[in-house]
Amino acid sequence: MAYYEHVLIARPDISPAQVETLIEELGDFLKKNGATVGKTEYWGLRNLSYPINKQRKGHYSLLNIDGPSEAIAELERRQRISDDVIRYMTVKVDELDDEPSAMMGRKGRKD
Repeated sequence: MAYYEHVLIARPDISPAQVETLIEELGDFLKKNGATVGKTEYWGLRNLSYPINKQRKGHYSLLNIDGPSEAIAELERRQRISDDVIRYMTVKVDELDDEPSAMMGRKGRKD
C-alpha cells in the first residue's frame, strides 16, 4: 500500500457541516475499498487564487490516506462527477505526518 495526501476544495455555498459530512462519506468509501484514513483536517472557507467556475472562495480539506491505488483512482473518479467538489489533488508521499499541517499552524498567526 502507498501513502497519499488528498486535498479537495468544495463549493462555498455549502455549509461547513455539509463539508464534514462529505469528508466522512469519503472516509467510509475508502475504508470499504481497503484504505485507511489517517488524519483529516478542515482548513475552512478560504479565497481561491483565481476564480473557478465563477467561484472566488472554497472550503479546503485534507485527508491522509494509506491504501491501494485502485481506491484512489475510484475516489478521484467520484470527485470528478461530484457537484460539490470544485477541485482536488492527490499527491503520493513517502510517509504520512501525524502532526498538524502548515495550514493549521497558520490559523493563529496575524501576519
